[in-house]
Amino acid sequence: GPPMLPNYFYNNNYTIVQTRDHVMIMTEMVHDVRIIPLGKSARPGGDLRPWMGVSEGRWEGDTLVVVTTNIRPEQLSAGNTSVGGALMGASDSLRVVERFTRTDANTMLYRFTVDDPATFTQPWSGEVPFLAMDDLLYEYACHEANYAMSNILSGARAAERRSAASKAAPKPNP
Repeated sequence: GPPMLPNYFYNNNYTIVQTRDHVMIMTEMVHDVRIIPLGKSARPGGDLRPWMGVSEGRWEGDTLVVVTTNIRPEQLSAGNTSVGGALMGASDSLRVVERFTRTDANTMLYRFTVDDPATFTQPWSGEVPFLAMDDLLYEYACHEANYAMSNILSGARAAERRSAASKAAPKPNP
């Protein structure tokens, strides 16, 4: 994203970290990271188009509002299915407004509005509840057909056993 739409298969989790000046959103799938400055910030030039656009955040009460523009053209192409083709064919004037609101201790309501007068007849919106999880996110990586993995892990366990045995062995008296 933006917008951050689930793919309804797997790896739809996020880690969100807030500092005084920024919010960082890391996605589990492909571990992309958005760093969103809060408040007034120096906007890069109009030609700069980071992969997920240029985002600026601000607080409206207890809701984080993030406005994103300058999304790379590749994100908007027919070949990109990362957001289910939702932005396919959008123009350079695309603007996405996202709203993150905690609704209870374990739920954050994610709402977004897509506005591109050059492509769509009117803005359109959606919302998805994000549920908290107690686990950490790990690197997204496929290990199918990685036959060496069992050897790598068994070698590491053997090294751990040797290390533990050498620490437990009695030390000679000098």
